[in-house]
Amino acid sequence: MAKVTMLDKSGASVGDIELKDEIFGFEINQYAVHEVVKNYLANQRQGTQSAKTRSEVRGGGRKPFRQKGTGRGRQGSTTSPNHVGGGIVFAPKPRDYRYAVSKKVKRIALKSVLSDKVNEGELIVIDSLTFETPKTKDMKAFLAAVNSDTKKTLIVTAEKDANVIRSASSIPGVFTSNVGQFNVYEILNCDSFILTQDAVKKIEEVYS
Repeated sequence: MAKVTMLDKSGASVGDIELKDEIFGFEINQYAVHEVVKNYLANQRQGTQSAKTRSEVRGGGRKPFRQKGTGRGRQGSTTSPNHVGGGIVFAPKPRDYRYAVSKKVKRIALKSVLSDKVNEGELIVIDSLTFETPKTKDMKAFLAAVNSDTKKTLIVTAEKDANVIRSASSIPGVFTSNVGQFNVYEILNCDSFILTQDAVKKIEEVYS
């Protein structure tokens, strides 16, 4: 089992925590990670882009000029794509970009990125992270104590914690989530990955 030093809110070591190899020591599968990230980004697309084809633009009707004798190329309508104000060739239309990826691939990808964070030394485990009231100042002090104040950071708690969320909400580059909602893209997109001790236990319980 991999061992990671566990810190408290002040950044002091409070011992080591053992991480299960089947989750945090998993063989990294780049294909699965790529598929899940590609799926996540596709599912975020709104798909609202739209343009008009030649049958939808205003105009047309009569022939713009006579067929012969002008020295110009023959034209049948001003709605043609080669006219200013004409339609768009193969115009994009609203569509749904969403598609599904199997749960098995998602699990493999998640274990892969969790293991990668351990390998790269970007995983920080905190014994407990609670705030009596939402306070940005306290969150900044905590991030500075664990050397994450200048990094893009993801904080994951076991359950949704409103005080943690609100304390971090106005700090640029700091994101919060919980074990039931975090995803592969969010983990990959951070330079400092902070887990509470309870979050580690829940991850191991859910994904073992």
